[in-house]
Amino acid sequence: MRHEENHRSERIGWLRAAVMGANDGIVSTASLVLGVAAAGGTGSEVTVAGMAGLVAGAMSMAAGEYISVSSQADTEESDLARERGELETNDASERAELAGIYVSRGLDPSLARQVADQLMEHDALGAHARDELGISEIQRARPVQAALASAGTFAVGAGLPLLIVLLVPAGMLTAFVVGTSLACLAILGALAAHVGGARSTVGALRVTFWGALAMALTYGVGALFGAVV
Repeated sequence: MRHEENHRSERIGWLRAAVMGANDGIVSTASLVLGVAAAGGTGSEVTVAGMAGLVAGAMSMAAGEYISVSSQADTEESDLARERGELETNDASERAELAGIYVSRGLDPSLARQVADQLMEHDALGAHARDELGISEIQRARPVQAALASAGTFAVGAGLPLLIVLLVPAGMLTAFVVGTSLACLAILGALAAHVGGARSTVGALRVTFWGALAMALTYGVGALFGAVV
């Protein structure tokens, strides 16, 4: 019977983009509406600013993730193309190189050569991609997946402070936006840390600290320039 294992490294690609998107959605939108409110903006102005921030932020996150991860994918494809050419023109050298890698990891030279020969007979490019270049299938760059995860979770995160803006009276807006945003950030940080195998408390604290700092600074800027203008 085959033993199935579930490794957290399989989640790295989408988890990083999803956590970043949700975190940025909450922090940037909450900070934006707090800044506009502190500057004396009306309820409708705060709402419009929040909606504009949601759309602009989601598109920015999607574009940024797509471009960044596409660059990584291009680098991987370039390395694989170079390796494919080397395998076609210098097979013996590539076998020796792969065997040397296994020797450096602790295998006996004769066994390392046997392992290298068998792996190259099975999938030469895959063996070199994994053991020479450090490129594995579960960690390959996936630009579209990263862009969709980032944009979608940004929109969900940004929707939380916007919902507060729509439901809470103007006089209580600041307290509710800050309180609910920090609570959501703490839950998000703890959940992301847990999924990634880290301590939930540490994940919650670092996310809420930076979120609180961003909201405080933006609120201060809104209050300052609102008073000046």
